[in-house]
Amino acid sequence: MKATIVSPFNKLPLSFYRRSNVVKIAKELLGKIIVTTFDGITTTGRIVETEAYNGAGDKASHAYGNRRTNRTEVMFSEGGVAYVYLCYGIHHLFNVVTNVKDTPHAVLVRAVEPMIGIEQMLLRTGKRKLDSTLTKGPGNVSKALGIHTRHTGRSLTGDEMFIADDGYIVKPAAVAATMRIGVDYAAEDALLPYRFIVRDNPFVSGRKLKL
Repeated sequence: MKATIVSPFNKLPLSFYRRSNVVKIAKELLGKIIVTTFDGITTTGRIVETEAYNGAGDKASHAYGNRRTNRTEVMFSEGGVAYVYLCYGIHHLFNVVTNVKDTPHAVLVRAVEPMIGIEQMLLRTGKRKLDSTLTKGPGNVSKALGIHTRHTGRSLTGDEMFIADDGYIVKPAAVAATMRIGVDYAAEDALLPYRFIVRDNPFVSGRKLKL
């Protein structure tokens, strides 16, 4: 009889991803844990920074105007899969697809606080010691966790990569909403408060928040 492996992580159900409010989902992803297990090696990080992209009506979204290309087609899938794209030909950026089929909402994970598998993360990123740059910024998140464009379309309820809830709660007072980073091209939509961070967390990217 094959032994049953009990995971210490509670995977988020598909119902979490398939809701209509991508901004709410982006905020609620704070404190959740990304888990990857590639080649038998598990690495995890707690999400501390996200950005919401509100689909066809959002000028900052890759799917603005319902733009469907080989790259963006996965955004039109049912929520609960990964959208990983290459930025500047270098960085693999991990996004969470949300909402229902043909509504291309997504949440970019911009920063995590490393938890399990830090030694492997250091190897993947070429760093010698742990500091805040290890998983600060979306490119570093994917590099440290071993996420690549080949993982785009992968289910987030599988065993190789998923997002989990361990009961950790980010207090409302610790959450800040700001404008997104690097979307100046989006005109008025660049001003939307669709970026969420955990205040004072050293792994959060961008400029220090002025209170």
